[in-house]
Amino acid sequence: MIVAMQEQATEEQIDFVIDAMVDAGVGVHRTTGASQTILAGVGPTASLDLSKFELLPGVLRVHRISSPYKLAGRSFRPEGTVVEFAHGVKVGSERVVVMAGPCSIEDREQIFETAARVKAAGGSFLRGGAFKPRSSPYAFQGLGIPGLEMMRDAADAHGLLVLSEVMEISQIEPMLPFVDCFQVGARNMQNFNLLRELGQVRKPVLLKRGIAATIEELLLSSEYILSGGNYDVILCERGIRTYETATRNTMDISAIPVVKKLSHLPIVADPSHGTGRRDMIAPMARAAVAAGADAVLVEVHPNADKAASDAAQTLYLDQFDKLMGELRIIATAVGRTL
Repeated sequence: MIVAMQEQATEEQIDFVIDAMVDAGVGVHRTTGASQTILAGVGPTASLDLSKFELLPGVLRVHRISSPYKLAGRSFRPEGTVVEFAHGVKVGSERVVVMAGPCSIEDREQIFETAARVKAAGGSFLRGGAFKPRSSPYAFQGLGIPGLEMMRDAADAHGLLVLSEVMEISQIEPMLPFVDCFQVGARNMQNFNLLRELGQVRKPVLLKRGIAATIEELLLSSEYILSGGNYDVILCERGIRTYETATRNTMDISAIPVVKKLSHLPIVADPSHGTGRRDMIAPMARAAVAAGADAVLVEVHPNADKAASDAAQTLYLDQFDKLMGELRIIATAVGRTL
């Protein structure tokens, strides 16, 4: 259920409504927008008489949520969520944010050179994997915490934020000092124990769509994080597996406007994983910005062909510079900035 308070509702009235909802056995999640407070009630609400809440002082309206995701739905935050970071970076605002870096952190020289070029081109995040989930047990698995230390140093030296993937609960605490945003990969989209634990962390989470997941399943997975009280969730469209073999995955550009309609959460496009092909990253990134993506996540490397992982879907730094110029044009055309 959603309880929308009147614009002039007092804190005493809001607290009174919250207490009434709790007494009715409902868990309450509060969000305050520019003009009003929204109270989302989750739990056994089907049998509740909503009219008794509509009569409480300060209440504007009450309605049931028909969708299975209660907190991820747009009715919880009609104006949309903006996830704020250091350096004034906001994901979900007018500015399209760019997150770029190598698939894997390999050494200090690689990550520092990449950080310098990402910053010079106008990027805000340095992305890179320290723990790598690989299909083969013999493939490069990442440098772990020492790799994160290198990336943190490189990001700080160039005024960038750090995004890196967390694979299991035990990695959360040691990663906390080094990352500004946790990434949950496609393989872990439905690792509900991990998602619940990230709901207890007060640090943003970027949640990637699973390789065969529907949009509803993605939103339900985000619900696990939101229900823990962590409302700084960013969704990511990174391509899904279909019968098509021309690309590694099928980049679902249509998911961007669909998510915008159904949810208040910002959405990122990952054309590197979405296509798996270097020559297709730029056109899909341009399409994603045109479709309304709040950020673009791309893999870049000083020597892309010799990258330790995902070489075929990694841009050279000069290609990244060119892409940034193109994205600025697209962003301006759709009334945004880069």
